Amino acid sequence: MIDGPEADVRWMCHALGLAARGLGRAWPNPAVGCVIVRAGRVVGRGWTQPGGRPHAEAVALARAGPAAAGATAYVSLEPCAHHGRTPPCADALATAGVVRVVTPFDDPDPRVSGRGHARLRAAGIAVTTGVEAAAAARLQRGFLLRQTAGRPMLTLKLATSLDGRIATASGESRWVTGTASRRRVHALRACHDAVLVGAGTARADDPLLTVRGLGTMPQPVRVVAARGLDLDPGGALGRTAGASPLWLLHDPEATPAARSAAWQAAGARLLPVASGGGGLDPAAMLAVLGAEGLTRVFCEGGGTLASALLGSGLVDELWLFGAGLALGEEGRPAVGALGLERLAEAPRFRLLGVEEVGEDLLQHWERIEGR
Repeated sequence: MIDGPEADVRWMCHALGLAARGLGRAWPNPAVGCVIVRAGRVVGRGWTQPGGRPHAEAVALARAGPAAAGATAYVSLEPCAHHGRTPPCADALATAGVVRVVTPFDDPDPRVSGRGHARLRAAGIAVTTGVEAAAAARLQRGFLLRQTAGRPMLTLKLATSLDGRIATASGESRWVTGTASRRRVHALRACHDAVLVGAGTARADDPLLTVRGLGTMPQPVRVVAARGLDLDPGGALGRTAGASPLWLLHDPEATPAARSAAWQAAGARLLPVASGGGGLDPAAMLAVLGAEGLTRVFCEGGGTLASALLGSGLVDELWLFGAGLALGEEGRPAVGALGLERLAEAPRFRLLGVEEVGEDLLQHWERIEGR
């Protein structure tokens, strides 16, 4: 079938697949995919390029050339209608002679928010919306949350033993899970804008938090929640602050001036965050990161930070790597105290998928709204 609802679903799924290639690379812009189809054949396709420019539509139109005239464009988000560093994509589609545009929903960005669709209709282009809206919303969750809630999507990764421990009582944690799982973690880092850990994890593990083993690609921003900046600038993060972005969330009231100066000299960016309950306020942390343009944040713990985010209802997705070993009650728990008295207070998640990764088991969960 060349035209019709089934074809619309098929080509929109293709556009969503292209959009996924830009995750972790396009912020603060959304990662968008575009497929241009004429007479049942793809004549151009593209996705948002690193740094957010050029847009998916511009890439697809350039590849389609004159073949875009009379074609249908499938775009995973409403085409933009405002002038930024590039002209509006809605105008570019009209100028190219596209006769129909299919999208999942309006872009909530106030600079667009229905204006792109209106611009297309005013140019005589047929517009169809609502195609694969649920799948598009999941893919664009980070961008949508930043527009509607002022914060990025938060993904929590846990790598635990059978009994929910992340380390022995002495702190030994390398390695609870296997090589295949660690490689998968690098792939997950790569599709997020930033990697977040707490100060305790940074001190104990001295991690790099970079993407490795997957070729050359843009690195995510490395973020550490360290209320008093009680970290060693001579560690792995400090030594590489000039090579890959490093942001430190801290409370200026709890940070000695000498520590701030040392980290700034190392090349880190310091972002002030209000404290609450003895640590940095989780909602305030995400609000700060959202204000900086981040749309997708990948948290790798530890237990104190994980419990703070879970307890605040801020974990949108959870990737749980489970290894076939037991560490016992004396081992360090994956999640710190939540202060729950009733089951009804517990954060709840819906299972999206389960797979074997080497000798480990990987579960993918998403938060149940309102729970």
